Amino acid sequence: MTHDDTEVRLNAAGHRFEILVAGEHAGHVQFHDDDGVRTFTHTEIDKAREGQGLGGRLVRAALDQTRAAALQVVPECTFVRRFIESHEEYADLVAAA
Repeated sequence: MTHDDTEVRLNAAGHRFEILVAGEHAGHVQFHDDDGVRTFTHTEIDKAREGQGLGGRLVRAALDQTRAAALQVVPECTFVRRFIESHEEYADLVAAA
């Protein structure tokens, strides 16, 4: 699998970002928006695709698109929270408590 095989897209109606590999759904990160804040609630990668780095690619793209939309982030999802903690370039997105 190459990076060219993956695509992350926003499914606004489903309140999630989805990652596709060769056009097939491989996972998603759920969120809800409220008053300029995007709360990430759950990340899931299909079991057959685990361990391929897709979760990180998915969350990175979701955070990049969230930054472009000028929203702040509440990382309720443990995976998203840990990703932000280990990638300090996203720390500024986290909404003040």
